[in-house]
Amino acid sequence: MIITGKIIDVHKRRIYPGVVTISSGKIESITETEKSPDIFIMPGLADAHVHIESSMLVPSHFAVAAVKHGTVAVVADPHEIANVLGRQGVEFMLENAKNVPVKMIFGAPSCVPATQSESAGAKINAADIREMLQEGRVKFLAEMMNFPGVIYDDVEVYSKLEAARNAGVPVDGHAPGLTGEELKKYIAAGITTDHECSSLEEALEKISGGMKILIREGSAAKNLEALAPLLNYYPDEVMLCTDDLHPETLAAGHINKLVARLIGMGYDMFNVIKAASANAFKHYRINAGLLRPGEPADFIIVDDPSKMNILQTWIDGQCVYQDGRTLFIPGEVEKVNKFKCTRLLQDEIRVINEEKKMNVIVARNGELLTGSEVLRTGEEPFVSPDIEEDILKIVVKERYNDKPPAVAFIKGFGMKRGAMASSVAHDSHNIIAVGTNDRDIVAAINMIVDSGGGLSVVSDEGADILKLPVAGIMSDLPVTAMASRYEKLSETVKSLGCRLDAPFMTLSFMALLVIPKLKISDRGLFDGLTFRHIPLFVPNPHDKYKT
Repeated sequence: MIITGKIIDVHKRRIYPGVVTISSGKIESITETEKSPDIFIMPGLADAHVHIESSMLVPSHFAVAAVKHGTVAVVADPHEIANVLGRQGVEFMLENAKNVPVKMIFGAPSCVPATQSESAGAKINAADIREMLQEGRVKFLAEMMNFPGVIYDDVEVYSKLEAARNAGVPVDGHAPGLTGEELKKYIAAGITTDHECSSLEEALEKISGGMKILIREGSAAKNLEALAPLLNYYPDEVMLCTDDLHPETLAAGHINKLVARLIGMGYDMFNVIKAASANAFKHYRINAGLLRPGEPADFIIVDDPSKMNILQTWIDGQCVYQDGRTLFIPGEVEKVNKFKCTRLLQDEIRVINEEKKMNVIVARNGELLTGSEVLRTGEEPFVSPDIEEDILKIVVKERYNDKPPAVAFIKGFGMKRGAMASSVAHDSHNIIAVGTNDRDIVAAINMIVDSGGGLSVVSDEGADILKLPVAGIMSDLPVTAMASRYEKLSETVKSLGCRLDAPFMTLSFMALLVIPKLKISDRGLFDGLTFRHIPLFVPNPHDKYKT
């Protein structure tokens, strides 16, 4: 097999007309010529950190979408499904990914449950991690979100780190805002990457300590513009990743969009391409080629590196995408799940007005971080949403057991009527709902209970649900169908007055306790700065918060 075009050589930092000869899945030779077609041959792209589950697609359908955008390798943390199903969930991801040619490597989730302050569906302990790494099917220890456990010498945390060290695999980090001596201790524990930097100053301190920085630009967290200057000074120490990518975003583009954007911003093309390919291949030891003889024939053909429209994607010498078509079939999808709760009643989410002030979550558009406010509750016997002041009710119902729901209040959604709910609620994926009235909130939650997972919207105008039958967080539909259904549901929420760009994504992160400030779990409000639960109502000055 012979492919001709302009070769983008990231090693010698040059572009030249050439012929690529492929044999037995590898590059046999690359020969420079005098001229070639006006297309570019370059290394295939890698997403250096992603939770595939956040796309609400199973790995095989994610792969179908990704190759359209030139992605040949994916570094995946199956943390989300592991919090639902434990090792069974990790096995599901591994087995489903076997059906496709994309080079997907999975990590052993290090924080299942993510915290002890919520109810998850499973637990993965140090012994499990050790066994998984010894079996060799997982290739790294996934993000160590429990940075307090590292800093304060948690025995179980260090047992997991020791298992990774003994297996000789990389350890991913997750340490938003960590600095100084605490950061040094975190790095000294063997943690090699971080994808949570939001400022250049933070990233530079972590690089100086020996970390690799993953520049993240996903559907929720967007740090590319802030961190892009790293490409000028530390091009070998950075990678590109998405972390969380919803289906409509993936349908429109993947790492290729980040490459085009960075080149368009004036960053060195070779540095950008290395960050999008070679650096991830090397760090995670992915057997992917970089356009050199003897290596796997993994490459893409694009119209223009500054535009990154993908014409063809090749993996192991096989063309897997061409002329707008993916050239492989993802196969059947097993419906694994875990839903044990029963329907909710309206009386279960009534809030008796115990005090005159309460803690309120403040959601921010496009951010994982939240704020908090203390607001007066008035004189009514029950606390209800105040639509005019944008104070809505938020409810979390555990889905693994039948227990009373947690109820609080939130600002920032802007809904004027109706309710929305989701069983995608990081990290434990209990059911979370926001709404303007109890009737619609309960109806939205019960639709999800009845379906065994999904996203729902309820109002006087009707009800709709996008079912997620795989672990309550993924669908067996392809990306085009998922993107269409997801966008339609999001637009329905916006028609109810919601001001957020991505309502369901924002809702899902209101349960992400490891990202400050104020969040909610199935056990109530949680202060992510002090790492403890706090009461809904603000006590008298002489009282103390119960932890």
